[in-house]
Amino acid sequence: MNWFSLFIAAIFVLFAYFQLNDPDPERWVVLYGAMALLWGAAAFDRYFMPLIYIVLIASGIWMISLLPDFINWMQTGAESIVGSMKAEKPHIELTREFLGLLIVIIALESLRRKARRKQNPGGKIS
Repeated sequence: MNWFSLFIAAIFVLFAYFQLNDPDPERWVVLYGAMALLWGAAAFDRYFMPLIYIVLIASGIWMISLLPDFINWMQTGAESIVGSMKAEKPHIELTREFLGLLIVIIALESLRRKARRKQNPGGKIS
């Protein structure tokens, strides 16, 4: 059993839990829940590559759709996005979502590489 993978799974469970009071919790709870399941399975050397790719592609598309708001946030001086949990300006909430998706994509890429290493222990990682 891989304790680091279990730790990452637990972090995503917490992310999903904290989304329950969000105005749009459904898609975030599903996304973070899927991440928790994928990392939990990885703790036992189980990898579901099709699901990893589906979540990676969907997260990438979602993130690209938020890119204009992230750019707007950067152009307006990159004001604090953590001062208040209630976002007064739409681009602040969308920037938070953009960064949440960035975390998901980084974690998925790490998971994909981990799965590849497991499948090809002596070879080069693609």
